[in-house]
Amino acid sequence: MIEIKQLHSDDVMIVNHLAHAIWPVTFRDILSKDQISYMLDWMYSIETLQEQVQTGFLYYLATFDGVAVGFLGLEPNFPDENQLRIHKIYVKPNFQKKGVGRALLNHSIDIAFDLDQSSLHLNVNRFNDAVGFYKHLGFKTLKEENIDIGKGFLMEDFVMELNLR
Repeated sequence: MIEIKQLHSDDVMIVNHLAHAIWPVTFRDILSKDQISYMLDWMYSIETLQEQVQTGFLYYLATFDGVAVGFLGLEPNFPDENQLRIHKIYVKPNFQKKGVGRALLNHSIDIAFDLDQSSLHLNVNRFNDAVGFYKHLGFKTLKEENIDIGKGFLMEDFVMELNLR
């Protein structure tokens, strides 16, 4: 059974551990090992995650039969008022296609309605298989963007949105 619970600043180590288990597999054919390492250190340090929770990010843990298998990171009113930003939504590869990603996305929709947000908004690497998942669930591609993240690395993303109204 899939369960989703909110995490607090003292729980973010779980997100850190999951990210380090998921990212090298998810991005191995898309990003260099150096870029994966750089991005993990940049986006998933305990300090960064704790600071995000303290400044309004919402983190959720997905478990499958009691095992931690995925996570979700949300930010209300970003990038604009009434938009709920999905900053992070990841599931361990061996638990993909078992409903965990859909459960996390459905949870995002529930949170959006609870917070009176009119859409879900996210960036996804243009070469990530998740693009098809988002399109299947009704997300529309708004634009492409290349983001210089330093050290010579680039994020090549689609910006996608799901209108909820």
